[in-house]
Amino acid sequence: MIRITKRVFTDLAIWMMGFGILVGIIFPFFMLFLGMDPFMAMSWWFFAVCMLAGLFVGAVNILLAHRVVGSRLNLLAKHMKDIENHLKAITGKAQSVDCTPENCHIPVDSEDAIGASSLAFNHLVDTLAKSIQIEMDIRTYTQLLTTYLETDQLCRNALVSLMEMVGCTSGAILIEEDGELRVNHTMGLTKSSSLSSNPLILDSMQTLKRNVINIPDDVMLEGVMTSFRPSQIIVEPIVYKQLPLGVVVLASYETFSSEVLDNLDLFGISLALALHNAMTYDQVQKLAAIDPLTNVYNRRFGLSRLHEEFVRSVKQNTALAVLMIDIDHFKQVNDVYGHTVGDRVLRSIAASVRSQLREGDILIRLGGDEFMVVLLGASRSDALEVGEAIRRQVSEKHIKYGEQLIQVTLSIGGASFPEVDVEYEKELVEAADQALYRVKESGRNKVSV
Repeated sequence: MIRITKRVFTDLAIWMMGFGILVGIIFPFFMLFLGMDPFMAMSWWFFAVCMLAGLFVGAVNILLAHRVVGSRLNLLAKHMKDIENHLKAITGKAQSVDCTPENCHIPVDSEDAIGASSLAFNHLVDTLAKSIQIEMDIRTYTQLLTTYLETDQLCRNALVSLMEMVGCTSGAILIEEDGELRVNHTMGLTKSSSLSSNPLILDSMQTLKRNVINIPDDVMLEGVMTSFRPSQIIVEPIVYKQLPLGVVVLASYETFSSEVLDNLDLFGISLALALHNAMTYDQVQKLAAIDPLTNVYNRRFGLSRLHEEFVRSVKQNTALAVLMIDIDHFKQVNDVYGHTVGDRVLRSIAASVRSQLREGDILIRLGGDEFMVVLLGASRSDALEVGEAIRRQVSEKHIKYGEQLIQVTLSIGGASFPEVDVEYEKELVEAADQALYRVKESGRNKVSV
């Protein structure tokens, strides 16, 4: 249709009114053809009445078009405006899209082009709402992951959030550390210790591809790794720049929807980036805290941990002991056998000392051939017992060098709080140093607390 103005309904009114006038002009001739009196049919007043009738019919059609079609178009425009507001919410702080069928859909009550348009609009709204919600979920998930720098905290919170978003009841995250796959966190899974050797998990790590296991109802399960009977299990690799960092295992009562499977790729990208950053952070922290030769705490970090434990002991009125360890005549070992062998001796002694400590006790390399042990909750007698076990373990151990067996001994001095009444941890260390000095003066290879 030829456009006359920039308004559709104005064009429609012009065309309808013009058509009404045209019908009014033609109608007298039609009546003449049907046998009407020529005098009446060709009279000017009959022409006028016919044209007025045509104009009236055109006006009524315009009103009906406004009422029927215009109201639908206005409703469509209103809902489009609402959708625009929902889109703007993405840039705000909204955490979800409030676009339910009740407040976003257009009623579909006709089986024509208007009804088809309304139905297509509703489908578009549903698809758009899902896309927006997914984008907002990914944004929220990514923001959550960036708040955690330590790997363990990241994996725990990432797994909980991911399970909530995909709607499953059991899951696990395994990460690769030093060439081995380790279970970091699990929820609702049994036999989690065997996950790292599961063939499906290892296959995902090697191929960098997802494994989806569908379990029919009539199939008997043996050794299932969940505390319930799942319908589907997903093994999703965590891949950063084509390098496998670990896997996510998800198990559900019901089959995962295709949307969930598609969205896992998007969530996996965020998780992979965050996990890579966390693992890098852990490595940096480890380098800052660990002595690279003996793999125990270095002096700076170790003394910081001693301060924390001493403050805790004072507040809680619990015991705390310190052992100062010195390798007897270690300079001779370096002079005779070289520093390479000396380094081997230091690593061996560090391993021997660690084997005599409990979980939570702290081993520190102060520098050179000096070590410090912090014993939590240890009295004087406890410190003496541990010190003697360490001394005996080292003295009975030989380090092979060629055909020779190298044997070293330790001098150990200790002090225990609150049996030694001190105000600062530095004074406790000084008391242990004095005990060590007495051991050296009395012949070495002894323990004094």
